[in-house]
Amino acid sequence: MKKDRVYIFGHKNPDADAICSAIAYEAFKHATGHKEFVAVRCGNTNARIEAILDYFKCPVPQFIGDVTPRISDIMRSEVQSVSKQSTCFEALEKIDQHDVRVLPVVDAKNRVEGLISFFQLGEFFIPSPKESRDLRRVYTNIESIIRSLNAISINTIQKDLIEELSVHVGAMDISSFGEHHKKLSTPVDRSIIVVGDRKDIQEKSINLGVRLLIISGGLSIEDSIVEMAKEKGVSLIISPYDSATTSWIVRTASQLEGLIENRIHCFQKDDRVSSVKKRIAGLDDPLYMVVEGEKKLIGVFSKSDILRPTKKKIVLVDHNEISQAVDGASEVKILEVIDHHKLGNLPSEEPVLFINRPVGSTCSIISDLFRTQRIAPDQTIAGILMSGIISDTLLLNSPTTTPLEKELLDWLEPIAKIKSEELADIIFSTGSVVLNKSAEETIKSDCKIYEENDITYSVSQIEELGFNNVKGKIKDLNKALKQFRESQKHFFSMLLITDINSHDSLLLVASDAELKEEIKFPVHSRYSANLLKGVVSRKKQLLPYIASMLKNLGIKS
Repeated sequence: MKKDRVYIFGHKNPDADAICSAIAYEAFKHATGHKEFVAVRCGNTNARIEAILDYFKCPVPQFIGDVTPRISDIMRSEVQSVSKQSTCFEALEKIDQHDVRVLPVVDAKNRVEGLISFFQLGEFFIPSPKESRDLRRVYTNIESIIRSLNAISINTIQKDLIEELSVHVGAMDISSFGEHHKKLSTPVDRSIIVVGDRKDIQEKSINLGVRLLIISGGLSIEDSIVEMAKEKGVSLIISPYDSATTSWIVRTASQLEGLIENRIHCFQKDDRVSSVKKRIAGLDDPLYMVVEGEKKLIGVFSKSDILRPTKKKIVLVDHNEISQAVDGASEVKILEVIDHHKLGNLPSEEPVLFINRPVGSTCSIISDLFRTQRIAPDQTIAGILMSGIISDTLLLNSPTTTPLEKELLDWLEPIAKIKSEELADIIFSTGSVVLNKSAEETIKSDCKIYEENDITYSVSQIEELGFNNVKGKIKDLNKALKQFRESQKHFFSMLLITDINSHDSLLLVASDAELKEEIKFPVHSRYSANLLKGVVSRKKQLLPYIASMLKNLGIKS
């Protein structure tokens, strides 16, 4: 049985470690027999990521920007349906064969017109005692009766004419039969008589001019009866069933048009499950339709379908905060988290495989999984793992670096067939972010959102080979940062610009005056930004400093 896919996501606005760890974890899962795991991304790549993937000839992961459960995830797309012209017999056959209780009614273009349920059919076949006359009623044509009975046609008149008829069994004595039929309110030319080998009843029915005479039990008919039926214009057929069964099946030949429930509720496949749940809470429809365009039916679902847990499953790598995760992550099942950041506010109704280690990169953790389980990655994956480690630790120069990173790079180098220093040159010599992107794109390129109590704030980071490219961009970056903060309603927004060569950073801040006063770093006169000497790590150096600032402002984490 094919398993549902499990998507591996890095964070929004991904950096190299987020993309590389997703790709590498997919390879690890496949190597351990779990082929259903697939690396994807929920944000755009950047020049550095693309340089890494190009060098190792690795395709960019598929983009999935939202995993919110949709109606398309829970609907049944293989739908059994009927038309208004279908008979009750055909509807009951489908209900029995496909073990369903409700059938959508559609037109020739598959547009929804209503629904028919097993309950509605039951009411038709077993009406209340006060409506016993309805037990005889059938709205159909002779062709449908022949089809339902699998009958032999002897003589048929206007067999495609749809009309309301009344079914009677000729079981009484001939003298009583004639008198009984006179008392019926149904016109004789709208009557169906079901009879066995009673020649007297057969003749009487034909002479009365009934609409249809059905000979039950598969019995043969005398030639004189056939000639009489032709002469009088009476339709004549032979049923293979006994009289009681025949009369019941004739009623099943009724067309559905008069039984259809036209009050239905239709939804689109992209509607959110959470929204639809609320909309149908007070409804009791047996089935809900999923349509597109001019009410073209593409699927159905019931209340039980929508209440089942979602089948969507994801893995988070290089983050563990919902604010940084793919949209809709809080509404699906998070199976695993592989990360090296501080613990966030991840909601979970069930236990989660959670690997969180104080190391320099998420690729460090995944590399160690390969190594400890004695699984050698191929050349491409080894290079991808090296890239994530080198990028996140600035080639082992970041304060987040641990002895593990050096061990892992030494282990991976001969497999990837490239030295760490050579790979670092390829990664860090990639074009400048501030020169190749707009100010707005720069702010969002590696932006992480954090929550503390009732506030949110953002910290973006870019890495440059020196600050020369930044000087003419400071004004635009400050403006874009302010607009981003306002649009997202953050308490503050920051941009950390890190010089890979000097291991220093510039800090731009969009906030109110009170928070800016808490920033004690000196201002670089040339760049009009705070200069953070020796600060290169957002996670290990800047975020702890921000936590202390918020504490001073009375905002505790």
